[in-house]
Amino acid sequence: MNLPNKLTISRMVLTFIFMFFLFSSGLAAKSVALAVFILASLTDYYDGAIARKTGQITNLGKILDPIADKVLTLAAFLAFVQMGLVEAWMVVVIIMRELFITGVRLVAVGRGIVLSAEKGGKHKTVSQVVAIFIILAFLILRAAAVNIWSPGFELWFERAIFCIMLVVVALTLISGISFLRRNEKLFS
Repeated sequence: MNLPNKLTISRMVLTFIFMFFLFSSGLAAKSVALAVFILASLTDYYDGAIARKTGQITNLGKILDPIADKVLTLAAFLAFVQMGLVEAWMVVVIIMRELFITGVRLVAVGRGIVLSAEKGGKHKTVSQVVAIFIILAFLILRAAAVNIWSPGFELWFERAIFCIMLVVVALTLISGISFLRRNEKLFS
């Protein structure tokens, strides 16, 4: 197994470490969760960059990379739903898009075609990662300011998170529709 694929698999392993610290209490745990999330996100950049630079792009990598992205981001969003930070319907829309696109990819693989991630999908992933980063920063700020945190701060952050997630959901849907249009030949 080449280095880019090892980095992709490490992203899935880091997801479990991220989740452990995310659900642990205290400022230190939330800070470690953010650090692990950043590290996992960096593997997404470096696996592709190394694969392209060294000519190590493989069909396995084309399939594993978007799956690893989904594992990391969906785990975070589901955790945020459980924590009451993100609306469940938003995550359901994201999950439905991801499952549908994964299904299309599986149909393509069955026909001997490997569909790698497209630009719109990469933008969608970046928007999701940024949203997760902001929510994690909110959790850290709330844990650090526990003595001065007020309902006003909480309400402001809840509204900001809601607006950010609306943008994420919109980009997720747009990228999914774009992907389907580009690959509509698979349905005919």
